[in-house]
Amino acid sequence: MQAVEANWMVFAAALALALLVAWWLFGRASTTPRRERRPDVLDEGQAPAARNQALIDAAPAATIVPPPMSAGMAGLGEIVAVTAQDEVEELEARAAEMEVVPDVPAAPEPAPAAGDDLSRIKGLGPKLQALLPTLGITTFAQIAALDDAALDALDAQLGAFAGRPRRDSWVEQARFLAAGDTAGFEGKFGKL
Repeated sequence: MQAVEANWMVFAAALALALLVAWWLFGRASTTPRRERRPDVLDEGQAPAARNQALIDAAPAATIVPPPMSAGMAGLGEIVAVTAQDEVEELEARAAEMEVVPDVPAAPEPAPAAGDDLSRIKGLGPKLQALLPTLGITTFAQIAALDDAALDALDAQLGAFAGRPRRDSWVEQARFLAAGDTAGFEGKFGKL
C-alpha cells in the first residue's frame, strides 16, 4: 500500500495518458474517410461521344504522297516484260528447229474401274483407296476373303495406316458389301 500512496501521481499520469491514447485510436477508427466524387465520362453527357465521332469521321491529318517517278524509270516494267516475252519466243523457236520435246512427265492414265467402290467401307479413306489397288486389292470379295495371316501381311504393307483393317472391321464390312446385304451392313455399321 505504501508503494501506491507514494507513487499515486505517477499512476494517475499513466492512467490519463492511456485514456488519451485509447480515445485517439478509437476516435480515428470510428470516423470513415471522406469520399470525394470524381467525375467520369458518363457525367459529361453526349459531348465526348460527338467529339470522338467527329475525330473518327475526319479526314486524316497527314496524307502519304508517293514520290514522283523519274522520267528514266517510267515504263521499266513494260520493257522487262517485253524483253522476257522476246526471250521466251526465241527459245520456243529454237526448240521447234531442233525438234526438242520438253521433258514433261505424262500424267498416268486413270485405271479403268474394274473393282468395287472401296470408299463404301467405313474407315477406308482416300489415301487407303489409292494404296489398296497398288497392293492388288480392288474388290469387296478380296477383302472379305482375307484370313488372319493375309490380314497381317496387308497390315505390314499399310505403313502409317497399320492396324486400320482390324480396328475398323474391314473384313466383316466387305462380307456384307460383297454379298449385297445393305440392310445387314447398315444394321451393324450404320447408314451407307
